[in-house]
Amino acid sequence: MITLNVALRAKSGARLIAPIGFSTPDVAPVSLTVSGGESRFMFEVGTGQTVVEVTPTGEQISFQWMFERGGLDYVESMFQPRDSRFTRAASELVGEVRALVCDMASDDEKLRCLVDHVAGLFQYGHGNPFYEGTNEMPQLCTMTRGSCVDINAYLIACCRAAGIEAGYVTGYFIPEEKRSHTTDMHCWVVTRTDAGVQEWDIAHHMKMGVSEIAPGLNPKPGVRVAMSHSMGWTIPQLGLSDIKLLAEPIWFYPDSQWERADLDINLVGYDLLCTP
Repeated sequence: MITLNVALRAKSGARLIAPIGFSTPDVAPVSLTVSGGESRFMFEVGTGQTVVEVTPTGEQISFQWMFERGGLDYVESMFQPRDSRFTRAASELVGEVRALVCDMASDDEKLRCLVDHVAGLFQYGHGNPFYEGTNEMPQLCTMTRGSCVDINAYLIACCRAAGIEAGYVTGYFIPEEKRSHTTDMHCWVVTRTDAGVQEWDIAHHMKMGVSEIAPGLNPKPGVRVAMSHSMGWTIPQLGLSDIKLLAEPIWFYPDSQWERADLDINLVGYDLLCTP
């Protein structure tokens, strides 16, 4: 059994909102214990994912997940296109993608082309997303600085414009050099073509200086567990509509403003997750 502990100091006047995680073919959550507050559960309406709202009753809130190796296939709702400003491709991008793959016979060949195309458009880095303030995913024509979120959002928009099934997954990432603790979240893309289900992590290839992008999760060695999927979240009970995603615990204030939480993330059982 693998244990993931996430703890943070409580904030007065704010509620904590967190995704509860879901099963993937690699790792399955089997239990979640929340302490330090009163909990209630609510749902993201487009995908049916569950989130927990915690009202603090003490000085610290703690989450403890228990995981086992091996789980279910990726959920079907992850692959369904959604009419969201974070997933809707601009007409120029759709036209470019279709021109790139128009002479290719198989979806696998198209996917390989699009992965290489997207990798060639980005320099890895953090900053304001290139699509901030837009109502659709714009076409990129020059080298752009982007995080794993930005790169993967663009790849998914390209895949869907080409008629390829693709989904976005985010979760906790524990690098090999740390093994038991981290401050990192990470995301990856899952595709379904005639080659089957494949996972893609362009950003970690870039961080490791690996130019040839291959399917797989760990060009940067480490383990990860999935917390949520898809972009364009709507949670009516919180008054949230078409937000980018809920990847990690956030503080939510009475005026509907929110901010990221400072997390203390610890994993017990790193080697169990690394063992096939």
